[in-house]
Amino acid sequence: MMNGIGMGGGWLFGVLIAAGVVLLIILLVRFLGGGMKRDRPDEQNMPRQSSSARQLLDERYARGDLTTEEYQERIRVLGDGT
Repeated sequence: MMNGIGMGGGWLFGVLIAAGVVLLIILLVRFLGGGMKRDRPDEQNMPRQSSSARQLLDERYARGDLTTEEYQERIRVLGDGT
């Protein structure tokens, strides 16, 4: 005579196998399709390409990275100052 546990375990095992296969397919598609890119550079830490040298100097001066003398000297070297 068969008990209910033996029959119930068979379909549960089949469902778990099917779920595992579906999960593997999803991961494979994402990996091959480029969905898991981890080596992307942090865009917030990269300077904008459209920024001019003067804009970068202005930003550094505003942050306090440059003294007034350094800022004025670099502006003069760029030819943007008076």
